[in-house]
Amino acid sequence: MGALPERPGVPIIHSTPVYEANTLFTSAGEQPPARHGSAVFVDKGVLDMIRTTRTRRFTASVAGVSVLALGLAACSDDSSTDGDNTADGQVTLTVSTFNNFGYTDELLKEYMDANPNVKIEHNVAAKSDDARLNLTTKMAAGGTGLADIEAIEIDWMPELEIVKDSFADLDGVEGIDGRWLDWKEAQGRTTDGKLIGYGTDIGPQAICYRADLFEAAGLDSSREAVAEMIGGEGTTWDSYFAAGEEFAKNSEVPWFDSAGAIWQGMIAQIAEPYENASDGTPKDLAANTEIKTAYDAVLAASEDLSAGLEQWSGDWDAAFQNDGFATMLCPAWMTGAIEERAGGVEGWDVADVFPGGGANWGGSFLTVPAAGENVEEAKKLAAWLTSPETQVKAFGNSGAFPSQVEVLSSPEILAATNEFMSGAPVGEIFSNRAQSIDPATLPYKGANYFKINSAVSDALKRVDVEKTDDAAASWDKAVNAFNELGIM
Repeated sequence: MGALPERPGVPIIHSTPVYEANTLFTSAGEQPPARHGSAVFVDKGVLDMIRTTRTRRFTASVAGVSVLALGLAACSDDSSTDGDNTADGQVTLTVSTFNNFGYTDELLKEYMDANPNVKIEHNVAAKSDDARLNLTTKMAAGGTGLADIEAIEIDWMPELEIVKDSFADLDGVEGIDGRWLDWKEAQGRTTDGKLIGYGTDIGPQAICYRADLFEAAGLDSSREAVAEMIGGEGTTWDSYFAAGEEFAKNSEVPWFDSAGAIWQGMIAQIAEPYENASDGTPKDLAANTEIKTAYDAVLAASEDLSAGLEQWSGDWDAAFQNDGFATMLCPAWMTGAIEERAGGVEGWDVADVFPGGGANWGGSFLTVPAAGENVEEAKKLAAWLTSPETQVKAFGNSGAFPSQVEVLSSPEILAATNEFMSGAPVGEIFSNRAQSIDPATLPYKGANYFKINSAVSDALKRVDVEKTDDAAASWDKAVNAFNELGIM
């Protein structure tokens, strides 16, 4: 939902062991976000989440439905990974996801109770890289061994476009018309309009910050004051950096974690960063003034404001316990990543603001491989799993922010708070952030996006993290790396 390594420490709420990859199938550039459990509380009597341990196992009570433990592995053939039908009409549907989509055993049991002929086996890969390798490897073998429902990240779509006929067309299922934000549904379609993915979550971005560090710098730490300091409704990247300079007058703590993290937000607002959307042809990086301008701006600000910490690295993890930085770009799922690393540290909060208005980082879909034995039943289950009602519950289970239009204004979401983030009204904040995203600025990601973005991301890292090059020299290396791709 950068060329980021898999996030460590992601809790698995429930899983049937599936596969481990010794060699990760990764494309250069942006790595989709992992899902994290987070202390999200959904009020209005619909879902009451109670975090019981630091491993974030949850107990749920849903509109009078008792919580029952369900061992999916215990009621299935451990050796089976394919759906199957039996003579008595029973259907076994396999669902493969990764990290934490919020699809708990209790949630899946609701579907099985309503559909007694269906048994669900849920396989959860510990890392999205493993899931991606499993999917692409089995698709290359004709689809044998794939689950009836396979979860994918948005950033896999350029590759899956090549094999779009391997996925069932998901249009026409009752109840899906108008379900998702227009731009989210568009992301689930191939270039010829075929719907191959039902949207699960999105990653609308806000600003997460350490209120205690603002107070130590003599600044108002309230959410409203921080949002206004950063720029309010007219926030720009310049105003965000200017706020950092103001903060730095009275604090030695860096303003943000890394240039690479800021780049992640900036590139998410450039409609055609590296390729022409009309035909997919790459732009010459040496002549790409829009990218060069953004690159220079990030590194100019980073000189005084960046902590120089590569996201998802051990040093970045440790910084959460050591006053490492005051603010960070924060998609909805990032609140879980913060809580995992900042346990015991009080003061984290969320401001309803983002430079440039809005941006999305990450998001996933459910697909149905066309070679499956139970395609029609799988479509029905995928539609149920991505329904507004189910995604509200998944949000409560994992913090994965729903992509369904109806949910964004629902009382259940708008009342949701996050205890660790100082009780921030995360439902309302991220709903506002989602609706602030301008679809026209969502980046086009063609076949070469990740390769080119990797070259630029590596350039930023050399300057900000490794400190081996100045900005100009590192840019020259990025241009050379682009030329070596041989795509022009």
